[in-house]
Amino acid sequence: MAGSLSKEYRQAGVGFGKNPVWRIALPSHLGVSRAVTGASRTSEERSSPRSVRSRGRWALLAVWGPGLVVMLADTDAGSLITAAQSGAQWGYRMVLPQLILMPILYVVQEMTVRLGIVTGRGHGALIRERFGRGWAWLSAFTLFASAIGALLTEFVGVAGVGELFGVSRWVSIPIATTMLLALALTGSYRRVERIGLAIGAAELAFLVAMVMARPQFDALLAGLSSMPLGNSSYLLLVAANVGAVIMPWMIFYQQGAVVDKHLSVATIRQARYDTATGAVLTQLIMIAVVLTVAATIGTHQEAAPLQTVGQIAGALTPYLGKLGGTVLFGLGMLGAALVAAIVASLAGAWGLSEVFGWQHTLNQRPTRATAKFYTTYALAHLVGAALVLGSVDLVNLAVDVEVMNALLLPIVLGLLLVLEARALPEQWRMSGVRKYTTRALCLVVIAFGLYMVPQALGWT
Repeated sequence: MAGSLSKEYRQAGVGFGKNPVWRIALPSHLGVSRAVTGASRTSEERSSPRSVRSRGRWALLAVWGPGLVVMLADTDAGSLITAAQSGAQWGYRMVLPQLILMPILYVVQEMTVRLGIVTGRGHGALIRERFGRGWAWLSAFTLFASAIGALLTEFVGVAGVGELFGVSRWVSIPIATTMLLALALTGSYRRVERIGLAIGAAELAFLVAMVMARPQFDALLAGLSSMPLGNSSYLLLVAANVGAVIMPWMIFYQQGAVVDKHLSVATIRQARYDTATGAVLTQLIMIAVVLTVAATIGTHQEAAPLQTVGQIAGALTPYLGKLGGTVLFGLGMLGAALVAAIVASLAGAWGLSEVFGWQHTLNQRPTRATAKFYTTYALAHLVGAALVLGSVDLVNLAVDVEVMNALLLPIVLGLLLVLEARALPEQWRMSGVRKYTTRALCLVVIAFGLYMVPQALGWT
């Protein structure tokens, strides 16, 4: 019977022992039983190849999580505001760029999956081992700046959602900070991941809002056939969307997550599926926001200012009502901001710990050995919260964060590509067309990110 198993499942460690006992070679902390007896199943069910494959598939699904979480975090508060502005100004013509970004997002994050699983090292640790302390410290600086910047953006989003319902930022931000600090103390990466997924699932509210907005199918088809890249205003918004699709902290997070989850090379295919599904989901959410705004504000009030959560919700409410414009939009924005805050802060804590050689894992509650890791995680939140509470101009603060991320992208993506080419065994490296296509896509992301810097700073 074992001969009927596919090569993939034999490599993954799925097989038979005595008296139909399933043995699934996945780490016990994933919550997947190593031995699941088939005693309660009929002999026909136990001998069915379909049953074998089905149980193997469900077991391998336990490796899912890092890709979905990091992709839901990618659709953060800043990205959603950019999507709303895109829909208002250019309507359905901003849908095609979102579709094109799906493969770009996947190929970049897939490299972190292979690097983390094959080497068993986080991103910062690999940089230190391969290029020395100088490059490691540079990567630590870029990561810390990016993570703090992300937390600023997310706390701005949290403050905006709170103000939609009459809650002062002096109340909403301390509550959010306390919850995020408590989350890391659960003593389990898997538990943090599940909570992150549950919070990020609130972003599905944007899909409901899109249905309520009733986008015009004919206009959508027409928009998919038009990309006026010759228009500087359109090109700037495309650049803003491209620049927001890859954040430096995303790279550190996903590589650190697959390491903390102890995934083996046998699970790489499922980890890729996890990443691909997340890339599609996050861009569908962005498309939902574009379509919602295009069908409402973009059709009737395209000149409306949409720089804050309150302005967007206020402009949507006349068309979608209180439920769609305020409740659903606020719920989706809050979920996006919180899951991004989780990912960015963990990425920062993991990355700095790797660079400086500190012990770091979510699978162990704070001890003397992990004190520096947890202190870094806590300080990131406290600094981010303090800066937002002390800032008067939250709009310009968010713009400054976007510019900073764009300037950091060449360093982060450059190091990622070099690590992929040098740190992995030859059989796990990209080659041929795939290698050159991935490098070209990374250069496109860098170019678009840098293109938006002068405009964002008002230099042109």
